[in-house]
Amino acid sequence: MQTSDHIPVDDTRDDDPYGDSHVDSATTSLKSSIMNYHYENGRRYSAYKQGQYWGPNDEQQADQLDICHHICNLTLNGRLHLAPIGPTPRRVLDVGTGTGLWAVDFADQHPSADVIGTDLSPVQLPPAVPPNLRFEIDDCTQPWTFAPASLDFIHIRSLYGSVADWPAFYHECFKALAPGGFVEQVEMSVVPKSDDASVAPDSVFARWGQVSLAAGDAFGKSLRTVDESKQGLVDAGFVDVVERRFKWPIGGWPKDERMREIGEFNRLHWERGIEGWCMFLLTNYLGWTKDEVMVYLDQMRAMLRDKKVHAYQDLSVVYGRKPLGASP
Repeated sequence: MQTSDHIPVDDTRDDDPYGDSHVDSATTSLKSSIMNYHYENGRRYSAYKQGQYWGPNDEQQADQLDICHHICNLTLNGRLHLAPIGPTPRRVLDVGTGTGLWAVDFADQHPSADVIGTDLSPVQLPPAVPPNLRFEIDDCTQPWTFAPASLDFIHIRSLYGSVADWPAFYHECFKALAPGGFVEQVEMSVVPKSDDASVAPDSVFARWGQVSLAAGDAFGKSLRTVDESKQGLVDAGFVDVVERRFKWPIGGWPKDERMREIGEFNRLHWERGIEGWCMFLLTNYLGWTKDEVMVYLDQMRAMLRDKKVHAYQDLSVVYGRKPLGASP
């Protein structure tokens, strides 16, 4: 399932079994006093540091995040990470925890570990939380409050469009990790592509990639993280940096059963996610109206269901180790 692999198309398949179906530099516990909301264009956003993050924190966004977690599990064959962290990590940080599913699963699998999930805007955190897991409101783009060399593993997923200064962010990761500790970052491309030219240069899918990248640039927080994270870790001083690339089909077009399952879930992931992915950025930074966005989304949804379009997106999993003997 590496990016270099061609995904065979199932030309005989016509059905779709899944159907439609910190305060500035400080952290605070999850208290009702900061659980305030801002509503814009029909979507709910966190009022904490309003406008610094493009994503909503409503139920629809939560659904999309949960589906993404499931697709990651399918992609990695149930593994929560690829970094060789060993069986007994002591202190683990999940940056940008979202709905917290990765942190919950990791805490369940490592009951002796102290797991912390942080996010600028918590999105419907799970009701049942393992005793070795806690969640905190934290702005990861500000100087971290974790003691130097206090963490064994840092997990990052889907921070694209969330960080303006990646070198500073990676410096905080490096400083917080104990020597020998690992950081792992999982990012996906916002640019749909195909191996058979079914994503035409003038298609709605192609325009999605162009518009998304332009919106991220205007926002000042790049959406190109999938192609930049590996070098970012190297430049920060991490060693033994490894990257694995995967293809996520968009739709149930692959012939391979496992890839088809990933594709069907990813099509649902896009259908649930596209409005939240673009509404804030397009209306605030590219001058679109809500109506213009909604018309464009209708076009996107139609293409998502077009079985003649064999689109996929790239996924990058990068991990690196803080050298033994390294100072914070």
